[in-house]
Amino acid sequence: MLRLFPFLPFPFISVKPFLLRPRERNCRIWRGEREKTIYIHNYNNNSSVNFTQTGAQNAIIYISITHRIVTLISEIVRPRIEGCGSIGISLLKMAGLEELKKKLVPLFDAEKGFSSGSTLDPSDSYMLSDGGTVNLLSRSYGVYNINELGLQKCTSRPVKDVDETEKTYQCASHEMRIFGAIGSGASSVVQRAIHIPTHRIIALKKINIFEKEKRQQLLTEIRTLCEAPCYQGLVEFYGAFYTPDSGQISIALEYMDGGSLADIIKRQRRIPEEVLSPMVKKLLQGLSYLHGVRYLVHRDIKPANLLVNLKGETKITDFGISAGLENSMAMCATFVGTVTYMSPERIKNENYSYPADIWSLGLALFECGTGEFPYTANEGPVNLMLQILDDPSPSPPKDVFSPEFCSFIDACLQKDADARPTAEQLLSHPFITKYEDSKVDLAAFVRNIFDPTQRMKDLADMLAVHYYLLFDGCDELWQYAKSFYNESSTFSFSGKESIGPNDIYTTLSSIRSTLAGEWPSDKLVHVVEKLQCRAHGEDGVAIRVSGSFIVGNQFLICGDGIQAEDVPDFKDLNIDIPSKRMGTFQEQFIMEAGNIIGRYSIAKQELYIIQ
Repeated sequence: MLRLFPFLPFPFISVKPFLLRPRERNCRIWRGEREKTIYIHNYNNNSSVNFTQTGAQNAIIYISITHRIVTLISEIVRPRIEGCGSIGISLLKMAGLEELKKKLVPLFDAEKGFSSGSTLDPSDSYMLSDGGTVNLLSRSYGVYNINELGLQKCTSRPVKDVDETEKTYQCASHEMRIFGAIGSGASSVVQRAIHIPTHRIIALKKINIFEKEKRQQLLTEIRTLCEAPCYQGLVEFYGAFYTPDSGQISIALEYMDGGSLADIIKRQRRIPEEVLSPMVKKLLQGLSYLHGVRYLVHRDIKPANLLVNLKGETKITDFGISAGLENSMAMCATFVGTVTYMSPERIKNENYSYPADIWSLGLALFECGTGEFPYTANEGPVNLMLQILDDPSPSPPKDVFSPEFCSFIDACLQKDADARPTAEQLLSHPFITKYEDSKVDLAAFVRNIFDPTQRMKDLADMLAVHYYLLFDGCDELWQYAKSFYNESSTFSFSGKESIGPNDIYTTLSSIRSTLAGEWPSDKLVHVVEKLQCRAHGEDGVAIRVSGSFIVGNQFLICGDGIQAEDVPDFKDLNIDIPSKRMGTFQEQFIMEAGNIIGRYSIAKQELYIIQ
């Protein structure tokens, strides 16, 4: 029997965090004549480190840190500072090598826990155990243990000191059926997948843990999602797992099958106000929760991060650069996010807080509602930032758009951050309340924008491949087939009808046993040669499959449809189906959407086998 999910053992690696940063290539070193100070300025992040001298005999140590290697280089800056008075580092106040060693202690020890008195940044900390578990350490001293079987959030502090108990998300790597990429960004790749035990279509966001910047974003996103795994206006979180082979952590998220607001305005120039209003209401509910309950600033609100499903529900995603604040009055001071939708106070490098998200939301909604971005963004980021700072705040044309919409945008785009309303206050704005009683069909609006034929074909491909991989797969996976049916499901074969999951599973298991034969060399598997589909009801799909049985151990599918990982490409196998055909089959399915978003069940199935 072919192993479908082989995993190789992964060696133990322990990476210990350090506060000190390496000197990057884009740095300049010069001597200050007045105070005999050496200045090192990093033009990449506009930061400086000052060195002053108090003893010519002191060693000058330059620290270069990579992912796993700490190199002490003593001669890099010696020639540049001879004759100066003393050496010190303004950021660390080090006194010799012994003091340096004290700074280089691990933040976390697997046996002793967190080091007492440590001031190191735990967001740059992670460990890999010899069992293949990743330990991500958060600022709140929480530990997120992630392995092939899922994610567990725990804490090193007493339970009374935290406002929530430990959480476990069972979401294993071998329970995923992956069907290729939806999209990719600078830090991650997002793929469609089916969670085998629940037959639920999900999105898998994959991030490499060995890159520091991506690891910090990963930790922020997991922490945010764990704190709000299922809240309206926010993309639902199902769990995460680690794959040792690739060094990637996969985050399992709700699959938003309508794309993003950015996708919508690419196909349809603008979104009508009566449609945009209820969409915005959901987003404000999500923002209100992030700001008022979780004390988080998203920092990257833009149309591409505002997702929509085919029911017309909008949700916020991509929490990788969110910032956690101590309370509702705290401020951020870092420059991250998309400059295009960045607020004036952030561009001026001032402290900022939740109003920065309100500005970004207002700018995104201006673009969605009017069909135009109000600034000239194609002349470079510097010119764009000058426009945001110097030009008056943009406002929709009053003779084209409703007073409610114009007022909403004007409120969000106040230059003064303190003058902007909160997300909670905006929920009672006339633009939101005006359409609360209207019966706008958001689902119909979204469905009319995207090609329903291609969406249905993709859905049929995924569900059919998923079913046949269960049928032709190992017994461990086949047990999940029972939950593919509900109590009213029917299965017809050879003039007999089975009803309900237990009866259907028993009948299918008998057919499966017959096709498997007595010896592995006798096993017959499906080769899908033709797949047709049509819409069934509002969310369902009817699928007709025809193909052949051949001797083998792996299900195969011909054609150019969606391919699943671990299924060989038929074009590369050079198999002559007619010469190997042991029989043919035709099968029809009616797949219906369940009450849970993304989950489908087989409502009706008919099988015909021809020898």
